Amino acid sequence: MKNAAIQCPFVLIFMGVTGSGKTTVATLFAKATGAKFYEGDEFHSPEKIKKMRGGIPLTDGDREKWLRTLRGIIVRSLTANEFAVVACSALKSKYRELLQSDDSRIQFVHLTGPRAIIEERLKARQNHFMAPALLESQFAILEPPMDALTFSCEKSPGEIVTALIQVLGIVRLD
Repeated sequence: MKNAAIQCPFVLIFMGVTGSGKTTVATLFAKATGAKFYEGDEFHSPEKIKKMRGGIPLTDGDREKWLRTLRGIIVRSLTANEFAVVACSALKSKYRELLQSDDSRIQFVHLTGPRAIIEERLKARQNHFMAPALLESQFAILEPPMDALTFSCEKSPGEIVTALIQVLGIVRLD
């Protein structure tokens, strides 16, 4: 679905705990709609990646620079009149507030699901820096958003993308 009709500028942030499918679903959604995709994990510093790889949860202080970097990307996308998609855990409401800054053009998509399914995904995942042991700490700090579009990872990524396109009212222009 190239050249999707959506009021721009607009940014969707796919959020949730590690293993919930943020990157997979956001990438598929971006391909289906022509949106620009930004993988939040690519903006973690090497020191923070080393910390997570070692099974040490990040603190609010550890996340602050990373979140501000992502906020800068979001602002640039909006300024450039770009339809963009960001994959970012955004587990706490204060993280989401920093990313959104009360801008109605920024919307969250919360990917959630049963812990057992997410744990199985993490066990099967290879070459990712996020230690599966960190899942518990992510669930512990998760503050589920009240205003996000929420989809269960029990559905396939394709089903989630199709449903999200319908909910957003994106139409084909080709």
